[in-house]
Amino acid sequence: MEPKYIRNFSIIAHVNHGKSTLADRMLELTGTVPEREMKEQFLDKMELERERGITIKAQAVRINYRAQDGHTYQFNLIDTPGHVDFSYEVSRSLMACEGALLVVDASQGVEAQTVANAYMAVDSGLELVPVVNKIDLQAAEPERIKQEIEEVIGIDSQEAILTSAKIGTGTAEVLEAIVHRIPPPPDNSAKPTKALIFDSWFDFYQGVVMLVRVFEGRIKMGMGIKLMSTGREFEVKKLAIFSPGAVEVDEISTGEVGFVAASIKEISEAKVGDTITEAANPAKEPLKGFREMKPMVFSGIYPIDPGDYDKLRDALEKLRLNDSSLFYEPESSVALGFGFRCGFLGLLHMDIVRERLERESALELISTAPTVIYRVSTTDGKVKEVDNPSKLPPIGQIASIEEPVMLVSIHTPASYLGSIFELCRTRRGKQENLQYLTKDRVIVEYELPLSEIMFDFFDRLKSVSRGYASMDYDPRGYKTSDLVKLDVLINGEPVDALSIIVHKEKSYQRGKDLIEKLRKLIPRQLYEVAIQAAIGSKIIARETVKAVRKDVTAKCYGGDVTRKRKLLEKQKKGKKRLKQVGKIEIPQEAFRAVLKN
Repeated sequence: MEPKYIRNFSIIAHVNHGKSTLADRMLELTGTVPEREMKEQFLDKMELERERGITIKAQAVRINYRAQDGHTYQFNLIDTPGHVDFSYEVSRSLMACEGALLVVDASQGVEAQTVANAYMAVDSGLELVPVVNKIDLQAAEPERIKQEIEEVIGIDSQEAILTSAKIGTGTAEVLEAIVHRIPPPPDNSAKPTKALIFDSWFDFYQGVVMLVRVFEGRIKMGMGIKLMSTGREFEVKKLAIFSPGAVEVDEISTGEVGFVAASIKEISEAKVGDTITEAANPAKEPLKGFREMKPMVFSGIYPIDPGDYDKLRDALEKLRLNDSSLFYEPESSVALGFGFRCGFLGLLHMDIVRERLERESALELISTAPTVIYRVSTTDGKVKEVDNPSKLPPIGQIASIEEPVMLVSIHTPASYLGSIFELCRTRRGKQENLQYLTKDRVIVEYELPLSEIMFDFFDRLKSVSRGYASMDYDPRGYKTSDLVKLDVLINGEPVDALSIIVHKEKSYQRGKDLIEKLRKLIPRQLYEVAIQAAIGSKIIARETVKAVRKDVTAKCYGGDVTRKRKLLEKQKKGKKRLKQVGKIEIPQEAFRAVLKN
């Protein structure tokens, strides 16, 4: 098709503002999906996406739309994840587009992720078409929301389209707006091939499948292609488009979106953001913006049944085939046995991976407290990156520790500002900016350590704002902090899986709170169990789980008191011996306590 009749666009919105529902109505109205096959959240393939109402994997679908001007247009809808954890994938998906529909809930207004993704779209040079959704709700205030879009995002919203994706109102106007307000791709068909990979996954029959947008030239069947980040060359074995099922084609030309299979064996070969070019006539430079995805959050994952170790390894290998951002390596723990140290893009990514492992492979897992990557400068002048508290050098060898910090943007009603200030202050936050959007809505920006955001910050934010506040965050580099390693000792033995790195000022309170919780969670034994929190060799807090006492004197019906004493002394010696050889089973709730503490 001629590029002037092609429109590549995305839908960006905050969670639960109706992005997937609007996509459903567009597929329905254009006849792309027959009515008998239609279901809610059609583009969300995973059961987890449907349950949570979020998009985890990018999807693309080609829609043929006959406009009112009589021409048939090719719409390539690229459905992107909305969560901050997947911001790099979102940026690559947006780069594959010329425009975006900015969907805002008519009752809730502009939220944190709306702003973050809108700015990302503007930075990518996209044309934004504002859409005010859910106008059928009783609490809808479309005119106020249009004003808010102008004030917060800075785009003209006078021609914003009012829709209700649930009942289909305004969908036809949205389709016409895509034709007239989103520009077509430039005609670069004469130039050497240049295509962007914006998603990839593994297929057991075809190898790695790459979802691409062609910017220059064309990709043909049987053509030799080259991946510019690695220099590896392959032959195109299959070309297809999603409409919405896979339809094989002979070529994908300039401006079009489709998928390429070239018998690539490893997902790491086809990196998101990489550029595909023709091997025989390569482009001089790749497309801009490519970078390697690096994990931000690390956690240990262990099977509850040690016999499931091989099953867990196979499950991680299988998941890694479809998720190139997942990192894992074998790890062993004195307390938990053999498992894996896993790296994730963020907390949502970690939560999704763990849930998929448990569901898809029927595993019962224990995960340790998540940690970030700390930069440790040692006294001998070396700098090492530490993602596990057990790898932290002894206190005497540490010159300084740096931790990653984030710029957190919080959107909230003004009435909750005091509570949010207090929350951020207790999390070592430094206020950067405060902006009133309206007399009732505020954006407040704080610089916060990533380690403080991980420990139930989002839950606390929702709690203090009664669910009205939303947040987004961006990395801001590293900052030196006074951090220490807090160890948990049970009967004098350190439990490495419960160790955490914490700020020195908070170490006493964190240690005290943690062992108080552990005292309630660790079951009583036939002997006393001492639970201690320690920094180095200094014990900062202690709790004791009292022994279960068996009444050994119950069988004595009288007689000399020395007989009872003899039995009690015998019991005392037995308990002492049991304590020397006894082993405590630490339940999964104890590890969750570290997360919630």
